[in-house]
Amino acid sequence: METHDVIAQVVASGVTAFARLLTGVRGNWVGCMPDRGPRVYYANHSSHGDFVLIWSVLPRSLRLSTRPVAGADYWLKGRLRRFLGQRVFRAVLFDRTASIREADPIGRMVAALDAQASLILFPEGTRNTGDQLLLPFKAGLYHLAKARPGIELVPVWIDNLNRVMPKGEVIPLPLLCTVTFGAPLQLESSEGRAEFIERSRGSLLQLAPGGGLAR
Repeated sequence: METHDVIAQVVASGVTAFARLLTGVRGNWVGCMPDRGPRVYYANHSSHGDFVLIWSVLPRSLRLSTRPVAGADYWLKGRLRRFLGQRVFRAVLFDRTASIREADPIGRMVAALDAQASLILFPEGTRNTGDQLLLPFKAGLYHLAKARPGIELVPVWIDNLNRVMPKGEVIPLPLLCTVTFGAPLQLESSEGRAEFIERSRGSLLQLAPGGGLAR
């Protein structure tokens, strides 16, 4: 194993331990259980730390094969972020500005799934910093499901992280967080884009506090 890989594993363990210590994060598997097969975990998005929280509650064996999907403009800026994004989290990075993209984001995600990796995806497309519980979904989750219709799509609700790391604050606040995993869904053969987006978004909202499934 190369030195960079050893350092990356040590940093990954440290990041996970810090996230658990800071947030006391608890994973609620209410709709499914951890599984080694490739999956897409799709979640609400309010902080740059969202995928770290999901990552930290996965069993270590799954964490090693689970890759966040993230913007290259953020994670390739500076040596530290580049190291974290590429080496520690092994993120599937893409250009969020369509005019400068050199590769199809869906193609990169499909390639990762075909290599037996799971993905962490945020269908809102941007951080939700307003009062709305969940922003409208972009079409990426639908296109990914259409490319690999047999893949399990697991809704994941992250609660409280936006209060731990409010926008504009440098020092995080120690608060308890939960990560709730719902029942997997798949694209149905007769389902159109609008119908699928509504159904997948509804499955995620059900996991929110007061939505009926989170506990």
